[in-house]
Amino acid sequence: MGRPRILILGGTSEARLLAEALAVRDDCDVLLSLAGRTEKPAAQPVPVRIGGFGGAAALADFLEIGEYGLLIDATHPFAERISANAAIAAETASIPAIALRRPEWQRQPGDRWQEVKSILAAIAALGPSPRRVFLATGRQGAHHAESAPQHYYLIRSVDPVEPRLVLANVDYVLDRGPFTLERECTLLKQHHIDVIIAKNSGGAAIYAKIEAARLLGIEVMMVVRASAPAVTVVETVEAALVAIDHLFSPAMKRGV
Repeated sequence: MGRPRILILGGTSEARLLAEALAVRDDCDVLLSLAGRTEKPAAQPVPVRIGGFGGAAALADFLEIGEYGLLIDATHPFAERISANAAIAAETASIPAIALRRPEWQRQPGDRWQEVKSILAAIAALGPSPRRVFLATGRQGAHHAESAPQHYYLIRSVDPVEPRLVLANVDYVLDRGPFTLERECTLLKQHHIDVIIAKNSGGAAIYAKIEAARLLGIEVMMVVRASAPAVTVVETVEAALVAIDHLFSPAMKRGV
């Protein structure tokens, strides 16, 4: 057996940090796969492939042909389809899989959260009266705002929302985290926001909007995560590295 080959399904800061940690080692080969939804992805420390696989069966074929020994799902916590496909593909290819998932944000004293199952459900929960909404879920799903055109929407995303929404009262902000509490408070005040729609993505990079909402007394429609596929889950890069070391023992690396 040669050096273990690891496929990381990425797109998150955790995926990049894990790839960075593995890149300096000489005991494994790593390929980082990105979906290609971001127009200008950040530079990565390991070889990268761009684009989807075409479903669970195609991903399983990729794993088998490439003789990968481990699949790491470090995609966004709301990338539900690819996570489901990854679990199926790993089982089909008879290799272990690990999901690297940052912990969810927890409700704190002063938070005004209403938990919902989807962006569409969050928009429906806004009610019939016009409100000023910060739709902070990225461009994926932004079109759901068209179902309730009576509201004002501030939409922030890394890449432009295309096509533009058919709404009379909408503003767009192109920006990439991390965001500071001061900037988030300024943004919310400037646009007179009275409700935020956010996904419970976890992590520190975009948490400032939740802190700002708490400070300013703004309601948050919090989209909760769906149930995760049945694979081993770790919450930190450090825990992922421990799991990798456990899977690829020295005996396995020597081909014993």
